Amino acid sequence: MNSTIQPLNPIAFHLGPLEVHWYGIIIGCGIALGLYLVIREGERRGLPKDTYADLLIWAIPISIICARAYYVLFEWGYYAKHPNEIVQIWHGGIAIHGALIGAIATTLIYSRIKNVSFWKLADIAAPSIIIGQAIGRWGNFMNQEAHGGEVSRHFLESLHLPQFIINQMYIDGHYYHPTFLYESIWDFLGFILLMSLRRVNLMRGEVFLSYVIWYSIGRFFVEGMRTDSLMLTNTLRMAQVISIVLVAVCLILWVVRRKTGMAHKRYLAKD
Repeated sequence: MNSTIQPLNPIAFHLGPLEVHWYGIIIGCGIALGLYLVIREGERRGLPKDTYADLLIWAIPISIICARAYYVLFEWGYYAKHPNEIVQIWHGGIAIHGALIGAIATTLIYSRIKNVSFWKLADIAAPSIIIGQAIGRWGNFMNQEAHGGEVSRHFLESLHLPQFIINQMYIDGHYYHPTFLYESIWDFLGFILLMSLRRVNLMRGEVFLSYVIWYSIGRFFVEGMRTDSLMLTNTLRMAQVISIVLVAVCLILWVVRRKTGMAHKRYLAKD
């Protein structure tokens, strides 16, 4: 590596022998902001103040476990030989699709127990989820991971990126696409879109479906640029396949729910 370019330290500080990584801090900040927004919106929509606090007590750890398990499953060839690294999520290696599976499953069970509409809970949470993802991608930036293929410094400079981003994309003697940044920007735009759709007062469930569609479209294209994709086969990237399936399923759900009357309440409905 060019001795004049030093990567940012992924360790924020030490607490005795404990290393506190920027990755964990950034993920935590994304979760905290999402929690604040979802609790505030939940109250506005007539839900008890502790609804999302109670839900997230279960959803956050389950989502993290599922996200890690999903990643480890598709990289089992490596982790079978290094089992001690399975729990080391501070080194990266969590899959958002695994997290979504965990979050959706937890919310479905919670909604049944509390007798609250799953779609109402999901709609309210959607903007918080995507803003959390937008922030969380900067944890990948600090770890110099989730990047794309090799590019030139001139290319990065042509994007008018700050020097600290360009320098952090210099890894093992080469510059790489900052795909973490592409996805983060896409997610920030998605957050603005979802906040706007709330005012449109779509049918219940359609803000959440819009989130899944928006995120999946962006993820499909960004994933095609990455060099660390989880592979379904030698040629099929798992995230791209899932993104296509999710877009199709959400569009079908959207149409079916409208035509059958399942979507009979609006987002702003109080009950």
